[in-house]
Amino acid sequence: KSSNDSIDKSHKFVVHATQILTKATAKCLGFSKQNTEREMSSSTRKKVQKKCKIRGYTLELDTVDEILSFESEFNNDSALDDPVDILLDLLATQPIKDKETVHRIATRVLGADAAINETPDGDGDDVIRASDLLIIDAFKVPKFRYDPIKKVFYKHTGSLPMHGDAFSKAALYKDRFLLLSQMLSRHKDFSKPAFDSELSDFGRCEISPIQSLIGQTGRRWVMGLISQLEDGHFYLEDLSASHEIIIFLDNIYKITAGFFVENTIVVAEGEMLLEGVFQVFNCGFPPLEGRDKSRQFLAGHDSFGSGTLTEQETLRLAKLEREAVNGNVVILSDIWLDNEEAMGKLERVLDAFENEDFVPCLFVLMGNFCSHPCNLGFHSFSNLRSQFGKLGQMIAAHPRLKEGSCFLFIPGPDDAGPSTVLPRPSLPKYLREELQNHIPNAIFSSNPCRMKFCSQEVVFFRQDLLYRMRRSCLMPPSTEETTDDFEHLVATITHQCHLCPLPLIVQPIIWNYDHSLYLYPTPHTTFDFHVQIVLGDRSEQKAFKYTGITCFNPGSFSSNGTFVVYRPDNQEVELSSL
Repeated sequence: KSSNDSIDKSHKFVVHATQILTKATAKCLGFSKQNTEREMSSSTRKKVQKKCKIRGYTLELDTVDEILSFESEFNNDSALDDPVDILLDLLATQPIKDKETVHRIATRVLGADAAINETPDGDGDDVIRASDLLIIDAFKVPKFRYDPIKKVFYKHTGSLPMHGDAFSKAALYKDRFLLLSQMLSRHKDFSKPAFDSELSDFGRCEISPIQSLIGQTGRRWVMGLISQLEDGHFYLEDLSASHEIIIFLDNIYKITAGFFVENTIVVAEGEMLLEGVFQVFNCGFPPLEGRDKSRQFLAGHDSFGSGTLTEQETLRLAKLEREAVNGNVVILSDIWLDNEEAMGKLERVLDAFENEDFVPCLFVLMGNFCSHPCNLGFHSFSNLRSQFGKLGQMIAAHPRLKEGSCFLFIPGPDDAGPSTVLPRPSLPKYLREELQNHIPNAIFSSNPCRMKFCSQEVVFFRQDLLYRMRRSCLMPPSTEETTDDFEHLVATITHQCHLCPLPLIVQPIIWNYDHSLYLYPTPHTTFDFHVQIVLGDRSEQKAFKYTGITCFNPGSFSSNGTFVVYRPDNQEVELSSL
């Protein structure tokens, strides 16, 4: 009995000791877990504070806590890589950056994230449909003007007649100048320092008004528009005055890449000569500005014309863009409907894509649609109408393409229309009626036109621009950066923020619709925002990526059998040919 009692006591002791060890172990593990969570929370807080400091935010502790809470609740499998960056970018548009504002934005983003990660019941949700593509006609692009006094952009709400008055022509040049001037004023090398000191002036180039050059000595930096007010005499103009310049290659130390033609806006360094002429030494285009900075300065205005999407819709389109199985875009230029060889080439292309596993979501067919210019001497419009009908029959003979692809038609410079002035309206209804009977979902737009493709913005422009730029160039382009003329062309239109910065006597433009040719904000690639420029040109097929913008020329399909397949999911440009 005594031995049994001792055994029971020993057993109780072991059980009690085991319970104590178990509690101690759990407590130690709890402390370890708490320490680990505390370290992770501390590192996350430091990361958030660093991101806020980079953006110039000074947030209170409760606001930072709200951001941390948002990150912990965000779905790790989301389409967004770093939710904190998205939230802070959205916070930049808010005047008050407090806890309530962060909570309101976080709630919207979390709701959109939950919606995009829901598993749909239906099939085919990874397919891009016509409703996911938005084509913006040039005559529907909203017009914004810059107020140099208030330093803000405001939307033009009045009417825009086709035939403008003299004020409209003057406003065309003024608006172009102000657009580039406000960008230059924010550039670190040309902005005026807040405090005058030797250190603050180091490396800075302050822009002087052209009016102030009279009586000045030494070198000065000016910004102005190149014009030829007298035959053989070139002037530099800004909003204050105009002054004759000497701008010959032998006297210039350096010029940047690009084509320098009349009507282009340049930044020049030089000095006044005793003859009263401004001698230019260094000349270049205004520097580019980051897209994020330009969009922030626009204060939420939609200058592209696609409208403002909710976070839920933006996330859905971004996910669809990456996962869509039919996301390819096929782009062809110069489709001569009156040329049997060209139509045979087009049928081969359609046959090839008809037999693919997944048909492209969009075919872009750019003019010219006739091998002869449709000018006053052209009298075969009825034949051209029937040829469009035959094109419709050819497309309808490919049922998978007719059902699953959209077809966008953009007129060329020699196609039928009211004139050769830019922007050009879509093809006349008389020519396209028979085609639309076969392809009801065919889209006819202006030249140029814009497209919102899921989360990307694409600009289509059909013009023989490279040939005209080279003919109108005042001096040979610089060979220091590149010897490729297409790269010079891309540098010109991006730095000028304009698709066609040629003199109006070379390429007329409707004065009140010059804004439809703007490329502002400057097209830079960001997280979920990509911009592509498609320049349909008779010149050689090319593709070039310049400061984040993808620009390519599909070449002449009827002459060379070349075309382009663009893959939006990875921004890949596939130069193709028969």
